Amino acid sequence: MPRGGAKGLSSSDGEMLLASRAIGEDLRQTDISVPGIHCGGCIRTIEAGLGAVAGVEHVRVNLSTKRVAVRWRASAGAPALLEALRGMGYEAHLHDMSAEEKDRTYSELLRALAIAGFAAGNIMLLSVSVWSGAEPATRDIFHWISAVIALPVLAYSGRVFFRSAWNSLRHGQANMDVPISIGVLVAFAMSLYDTIHHGQEAYFDASVTLLFFLLIGRTLDHLMREKARVAVKGLAALAARGAMVRQADGSRDYLPVDEIAPGMTILLAAGERVPVDARVVEGASDLDNSLVTGESMPLAVGPGATVRAGTLNLTGPLTLEAAATAKDSFLAEMVRLMEAAEAGRGAYRRLADRASRLYAPVVHLAALLSFIGWMVASGDFHRAVTIAVAVLIITCPCALGLAVPMVQVVAARRLFESGVMVRDGSAMERLDEVDTVVFDKTGTLTRGELSLGGAANASRANLTIAASMAVRSLHPCSRALAAAASAEGIASAPLDTVREFPGFGLEAHIGGDVYRLGRADWALETSDGPSPAPGDAGAVLSKNGRLLEAFHFDDALRPGAREAIAELRARGLAVSIISGDNPPAVRRLAGEVGIRDFEAGVLPGEKAARIAALGAAGRKVMMVGDGLNDTPALAAAHVSMAPASAADVGRNAADFVFLHDSLDAVPLTLAISRAAGRLVRQNFALAVAYNAVALPVAILGHVTPLVAALAMSGSSIAVVANALRLRPRGKAKARSRTAVAPIPGLGSAQQGVSGRA
Repeated sequence: MPRGGAKGLSSSDGEMLLASRAIGEDLRQTDISVPGIHCGGCIRTIEAGLGAVAGVEHVRVNLSTKRVAVRWRASAGAPALLEALRGMGYEAHLHDMSAEEKDRTYSELLRALAIAGFAAGNIMLLSVSVWSGAEPATRDIFHWISAVIALPVLAYSGRVFFRSAWNSLRHGQANMDVPISIGVLVAFAMSLYDTIHHGQEAYFDASVTLLFFLLIGRTLDHLMREKARVAVKGLAALAARGAMVRQADGSRDYLPVDEIAPGMTILLAAGERVPVDARVVEGASDLDNSLVTGESMPLAVGPGATVRAGTLNLTGPLTLEAAATAKDSFLAEMVRLMEAAEAGRGAYRRLADRASRLYAPVVHLAALLSFIGWMVASGDFHRAVTIAVAVLIITCPCALGLAVPMVQVVAARRLFESGVMVRDGSAMERLDEVDTVVFDKTGTLTRGELSLGGAANASRANLTIAASMAVRSLHPCSRALAAAASAEGIASAPLDTVREFPGFGLEAHIGGDVYRLGRADWALETSDGPSPAPGDAGAVLSKNGRLLEAFHFDDALRPGAREAIAELRARGLAVSIISGDNPPAVRRLAGEVGIRDFEAGVLPGEKAARIAALGAAGRKVMMVGDGLNDTPALAAAHVSMAPASAADVGRNAADFVFLHDSLDAVPLTLAISRAAGRLVRQNFALAVAYNAVALPVAILGHVTPLVAALAMSGSSIAVVANALRLRPRGKAKARSRTAVAPIPGLGSAQQGVSGRA
């Protein structure tokens, strides 16, 4: 039997097979967590190394989530992926989406940074006394004190770089941490040698200060990347842990969600989430279906209706028949869509990561040639080593490493002062490239809160009865009715009995009369008189089956929506709506805010597919959405934004979150991100210019390791100072006159809903 079968497997093979999922007839995928991924070099090493393993078809590294997705042929047997990764120097384990994963890397970086900063400050104070002309005996004491401080700091804070450099060298490679580690260690060794031999100069301050500045860049980088990881965890939290299942003999057992199989009978109480995709067998209820469609109105379901995993049962008990396993259900598919979209973001690596291909060999070669040249010219080993170390230190990529994260941090602060939170710092670079903005409707262009439309025109008597019934229900329409009656100062009317019929509405008795508030097809026995327009959010009040009042509910437009869209269009950006709501509501809103291109009735997977299609057509798309159903589209977009009122998962999947109600946050964020992009390019130019000047000076022997460390620090300070120049701007004075091009796949208002209305 082949290794991919159920028998004859080693324990690791069996574990790999169980952790994988089928994505084709002979193709499976395994997700592996690799915490040690931190740069473009790691990505290249892992993708090339795992790609060479027998049976592996495709490897994709996700830098944001530090995860590797591997597709392999089941007929070739389960590949030894974990062993291959460990052979490359990376600790790895099979990914478990339900497991709590603590960010130990960030904690380690933060402690290393604090210790290096404290030590650098103290050693610099001692160095000032030496520079001031201390007596030889005092100088030697201060050097020894500096050595005592520096040694444990190098051992603890330096291991961040030493460990990475050693793993790289051990496998015949050289990443950016190799020259950093060599420079730090050789500078310390030379300083210790000079201290033992009562030398006038020691460079302990250079070693520790260098570590401190490098750790700042590494910590900021890790912090920004880690933000992207919480979205998938939040989406996984929506999954039910299990459900009550009725067995064939009538007994009831609570089963974990992974043990629920198609065909099983599930008993779902009100307030519980649907565990797997299923079909309603008995009962009627309202479902919070915003995860699927984004609509604020609950969806009434009854026998025969299909329900999706992760949706919330609001009002009544249901008996369901499972139609899929948890692994193949809607919620798991949403997680996979989001992870696949995030993996695509690996293309947006920092220029510093791309420069790492050339940095290490060029610096090593420059230092080696400097050492050889000075040995030949002077025959002085000590001087030759000193100059070589100065070359390694002065060309340290500290300024290059800080060029992006410092601008991101400053821009993030400016945005926060303007009410916008930045969840992914690299998104500002992507936002600078955007040419298309796609909005969701409910909760984004609108508030997502229902209000009673035309309350003043309703009969006061009818509104009194309807509100008296509505206060007995938690349905969104009922809450809107009750709120409107309260605002009108209407008191409750006495009712004999009130009963709620989940998925239909409320029924009350007053004397011998029967009043119903809810769906027209349930409340009315005749169709004469007014009724809600098709597709509108509405409810009717009937007396003995005859219509008394039809209520319409509005979703208020978000403040600043018209102005924000006009500003985006003035900047030359294409603007559209892709919504899961019904066509009449989307068409009405699009006309209200001045958007010509829209689509309605779009499901979550279709939204992500629309965004991907725009990207394939060459568009750089910004997605602005709030619902759970928007999560894959937010992750698939070039850059994404959500309001603070969005669902937790929507906020976590977005790159930006705006805290106030107004949509003016969208053009404001665009303006600040474009300013940040200009500063990033300036910082890179500063870093390149610094190295172009500093490297020849160091090679000529005009720089000591201490001066090299100070010069390196000076270049970093210049980069930081340039980043601090960023200031938020209002509306751009000079607007683009470029005409807004039509968006591929979206037509006019009529075309946008054709086939869906």
